[in-house]
Amino acid sequence: MSTPDYLKVVETEVLADAWGTLTRHRIEYRRRDGAWQEQVREVYEKGHGATCLLYDPERNCVLLTRQFRLPIWAAGRDPMLIEAPAGLLEGAHPEDRMRAELMEETGFQVSELEHLFDAFTSPGSVTEYVAFFRGTYHLKDKVAAGGGKETEGEDIEVLHVPLDQALEMIRSGEIMDVKTIVLLQDLALRQMVG
Repeated sequence: MSTPDYLKVVETEVLADAWGTLTRHRIEYRRRDGAWQEQVREVYEKGHGATCLLYDPERNCVLLTRQFRLPIWAAGRDPMLIEAPAGLLEGAHPEDRMRAELMEETGFQVSELEHLFDAFTSPGSVTEYVAFFRGTYHLKDKVAAGGGKETEGEDIEVLHVPLDQALEMIRSGEIMDVKTIVLLQDLALRQMVG
């Protein structure tokens, strides 16, 4: 990607390069008034991801997961996060990766996924964008145990939650994951207008 004329990269320094790469950038940014301003920012790169909300129209339920998330604990919150299934793309096509994640995390195999949109999750410091999907599931679609990959440290509980209850869980603070909130609200809006 080319550098726009309002940005000058003065220096970059890799601070950490393990699971992801943390880089400090010293830049000069030309403000809208024409003045140049020096800024120092850290950017975390760990790849892009995909997430999916599965909905069972017969039971008016959504398929969610609950798993331990260390950063949530570090933020002083309950680390057992309720969220929509998701995963890193790791070079795969988003829909293909999402199907694999659904199988690994939930044990459900679905025939159709609809790509809704791509969105940046934390654009102030993280390069990651997430491909958002939705799909339909039925209890008969469960073909594997799910629960995630133990070798990757996953210990995932699968939850079948009535949609109304899931929306209330946002209001009560039980669901705090932004990608899940977006997907649940998208589903609720579609039902209102559809």
